[in-house]
Amino acid sequence: MAVRLGDIAPDFTADTTQGPIHFHEWKGNGWAILFSHPKDFTPVCTTELGAAAALKGEFDKRNCKMIGLSVDPVESHVRWEGDIKDVTGHAVNFPMIGDPDRTVATLYDMIHPNASDTLTVRSVFVIGPDNKVKLTLTYPASTGRNFLELLRVLDSLQLSAGYPVSTPADWKPGDDVIIAPALSDAEATAKFPKGFDKKKPYLRMTPQPDR
Repeated sequence: MAVRLGDIAPDFTADTTQGPIHFHEWKGNGWAILFSHPKDFTPVCTTELGAAAALKGEFDKRNCKMIGLSVDPVESHVRWEGDIKDVTGHAVNFPMIGDPDRTVATLYDMIHPNASDTLTVRSVFVIGPDNKVKLTLTYPASTGRNFLELLRVLDSLQLSAGYPVSTPADWKPGDDVIIAPALSDAEATAKFPKGFDKKKPYLRMTPQPDR
């Protein structure tokens, strides 16, 4: 069964390049991004892991751990890490799950038979402090992910977790945000002292409240 938004992220134990983990325990009370790769020693995945490693410090600032997965064993991941650093200039600095028996891939519905009956698709799961799934993305094997976009999404999710707001199309940190329609104008005035621009009765924009 597919893992959907709002579901508790399935817990599991697994071997990783940084030792065995119990997922919920490893994740702790913070955020986590779990992302899968079709196979080790493949070109797109090599570039992705280097890009993720380059941004790990930014995810750390947001109390978000990163963890990767493919259906290859841990020993293969470790050998591959040398190529990733050589190609991208960034050493892999987060754990990679070895999942040769596809236990985790099956839990998270990462194998889509119409794409491949053996390899995982490029799945992304953003998981909140409450262990609930906040975002899912699925890419085909031919398309590398944009990790800056994942960082932007995380900023949006964390902002809306703390304030009754949502973010508009193409929002970037520092841009105006949308006040939740459930709030009356009086409640919005009290909660957002910087004021708001009422474009429509249901669309009120206000400066980002945590800045």
